[in-house]
Amino acid sequence: MKVGLIGAGSISEMHLQAYAQLEDVEVAAVCDLIQSRAEKRALEYKIPLIYTDYKELLANPSIEAVSICTWNQSHEEICLAALRAGKHVLVEKPLCKTVEEANRIAEAVRETGKTLQVGFVRRYDDNAQLVKRFIDEGEFGEIYYAKASYIRRLGNPGGWFADSRRSGGGPLIDLGVHIIDLCWYLMGCPKPVSVSGNTYRKLGNRAEIRNLSFYKAADYDPDYNDVEDMANALIRFEGGASLYVDVSFTLHAKKDEVAVKLYGEKGGVEVEPELIMVGEKHQTILNISPQTDRSTIHVPNAFLREISHFISCCKTGGNPISSVESGLTMMKILCGIYESAEKGAEIKLG
Repeated sequence: MKVGLIGAGSISEMHLQAYAQLEDVEVAAVCDLIQSRAEKRALEYKIPLIYTDYKELLANPSIEAVSICTWNQSHEEICLAALRAGKHVLVEKPLCKTVEEANRIAEAVRETGKTLQVGFVRRYDDNAQLVKRFIDEGEFGEIYYAKASYIRRLGNPGGWFADSRRSGGGPLIDLGVHIIDLCWYLMGCPKPVSVSGNTYRKLGNRAEIRNLSFYKAADYDPDYNDVEDMANALIRFEGGASLYVDVSFTLHAKKDEVAVKLYGEKGGVEVEPELIMVGEKHQTILNISPQTDRSTIHVPNAFLREISHFISCCKTGGNPISSVESGLTMMKILCGIYESAEKGAEIKLG
């Protein structure tokens, strides 16, 4: 299968490394608005075709599928064009910027019959799949509460991440999407019914900080930032389960933190920062450490599993684990949180 890569920024490297490990796949084309960036990826991964216009790549009949690794603002436009050009699509998270965009993409998937998979990579991690099996087998009983944090004390990447017009928001839509989706997926994807959220812009991008480095986007600009520093939210689901989440690009916190915890009637589990299960036996509480290769997510392997699954779905017509319907529901949650923060009120989700 010949694949085209659209967007040659930092996340594209994870896609390219994964594709390179699959024997039945060739990345045959790469596209980026900046030609030198596309040329760099082409040289690194021996990609024969280089484009600066994604429409020209999509016009190539030999390309069967694409990975879309561009900024969020362009996801809808490129997804629709790719689907209508007869290509299968793997699009980085989030699916797009708005619920309206997500609905149009979902309709195009139904109309074309092509595969579209959303890049919720944490679903594909070995530990996440292990926990999913335990939950599905009833080991923890009904999961009624989850909480998740993705805290960067200093980590506003700037560039398009800090430009709400292109990104759709800050840490909530960039980082929160990962941990919200992971919890929701492990809980069995219950229907969200309402959200109540807050966003804060108190610290700015703190570009003046010295002696502590952080990730910066390729187009980093210290003079521009119009996204939130921090967000929190309570999400309620049909049946009564709930999820609390807080995320930040910058916060006066002691250290960075990633935590994902789920609680059930018979036990609980912490997926991050270290895989731990909690249960009871013989009137005794047990903390159980599963014997696995890694206690936390291994990002390259998660991308390999994600992209291998995508290729398999393209070939078999199977429905991806992270389908367009998942992407649509996640946009309802994220946009609902931003709306709640703006209005200062709980938002009911349709």
